[in-house]
Amino acid sequence: MNVKDMMSEIKDANLNYLMMAKQLISSDKATAMFLLGISSDIADLLDNLSNAQVVKLSSTNMMLTRFRFDDSAVLGMLTNYAKGREQAQLHTSIILAGQTAEIIS
Repeated sequence: MNVKDMMSEIKDANLNYLMMAKQLISSDKATAMFLLGISSDIADLLDNLSNAQVVKLSSTNMMLTRFRFDDSAVLGMLTNYAKGREQAQLHTSIILAGQTAEIIS
């Protein structure tokens, strides 16, 4: 994949993420905040973006999301479960619920 294609993929991923985030936030803000790992302030900012702002923001050449699994144990729980996929996902959700949401700095 060349750089131009990669930048196009990043822009598409950004647009898809922002549209999905806005839809989640408008339907259930608390659940969206948990699933997306964002604070109430960020949720409000995303929810109030116009369509034009979403398109403009998504066209940046940087990913707007970050990888939530800073701990390899959490990622391992989701990928290396021996049995009980639902139990592994529940355990991971409990651990992630204890993490703080992203804060605007």
